[in-house]
Amino acid sequence: MINTPIDMIQNSKSSYADGQVEVEFSRFSPSCGTEEMHACLRVLPGLHFGTAWSLLQETARKLTEESPEGNYDIIWQRFFLSDVPNQLPCLPEKTEDNGACSFIGQYPLNGNKIVLWLYAVRTDHTTKDLTREHNATIWKHNGRTHVWSANYEHAEGTSEHQTYVLMKQYMEDLHRQQATLTDNCIRTWFYVRDIDLYYAGLVKARKDLFETNGLTPQTHYIASTGIEGKGTDKNVLVHMDAYAVKGLQPEQISYLHAPTHLNPTHEYGVTFERGTAVIYGDRTHLFISGTASINNRGEIVHPYHVEEQTLRMWENVEALLAEKGADGRHIMQAIVYLRDASDYPAAQDIIRQKLPDTPTLFVQAPVCRPGWLIEMECIAVLPEGDNTLLPY
Repeated sequence: MINTPIDMIQNSKSSYADGQVEVEFSRFSPSCGTEEMHACLRVLPGLHFGTAWSLLQETARKLTEESPEGNYDIIWQRFFLSDVPNQLPCLPEKTEDNGACSFIGQYPLNGNKIVLWLYAVRTDHTTKDLTREHNATIWKHNGRTHVWSANYEHAEGTSEHQTYVLMKQYMEDLHRQQATLTDNCIRTWFYVRDIDLYYAGLVKARKDLFETNGLTPQTHYIASTGIEGKGTDKNVLVHMDAYAVKGLQPEQISYLHAPTHLNPTHEYGVTFERGTAVIYGDRTHLFISGTASINNRGEIVHPYHVEEQTLRMWENVEALLAEKGADGRHIMQAIVYLRDASDYPAAQDIIRQKLPDTPTLFVQAPVCRPGWLIEMECIAVLPEGDNTLLPY
């Protein structure tokens, strides 16, 4: 293992467009190799949606194309919208070169109509190969193919049928990259139009497809978040985004369990990993799944008490990170989901104490069990890798 300083992760805030756009961003900046940036862009509350959209686009361009360190390539964008049906006419039509860009109806809990999370990279040499397709950004670098995908939807049938169709389409798209769901998919996000009504159908279809493809409790699952969120089509009950990597050796991927705090998800009928770690020559990526206030018997901890649930949720996230020697300082980006918007001030106070400078987004989005008031996911970068491997 090689050990590099924590100060390679830099968190900061800035404002653009005469103070109308606030940006929180985190950068992982090694002395050489690929630099990564996560950013959360917010427009001042009260602006017309069309104005907010234009300001976000211009700010994203300036953030990535006018950096003193050099230009970044945007790999991934996700827009969180407060009112999808009314905002839909302002959104751009999908084109073949949009790449991985998704639009999710989850109300941002700071008064914004729209918030953007973007992920960008900057490399220091010319071996990069980046292409954008209708719903994916494909980045080939150091012998690996990173596939960030967005907007898998199907507008007919039950949530079970829709999940089956969209996952089959995703698997076909991976196959065109000579990749598979079983060997290469690292992370998924599922957004369900009404979590209390349609989540069960998603769970069944995913489980059936996993079993068919050899994903079982004895092999492994995939890190995931399953949360309420609306797509841009009212008939879409399930929306999926995903990330896969081709070219990893099996020993580069490991799974996070934290058995003192959490139980295997299959024990209560769902099929995802609590977290996934991917090790490279110069860093380790940690993808923490949606994590709530739960114990290692699968029971909800602190029912009806959002402050206590927030603290237990954070404790669980820390336990997962600790399995690879990481902690909250290594978190590059976090999303916090709240069932009840009135719980936002209390939850925000606690999370901001833990992550004072990290890009963190709070949205209203019910969790898959009514008793859970809050859930959190995050992406972390540990500045340690295996120097027998190629860097990221």
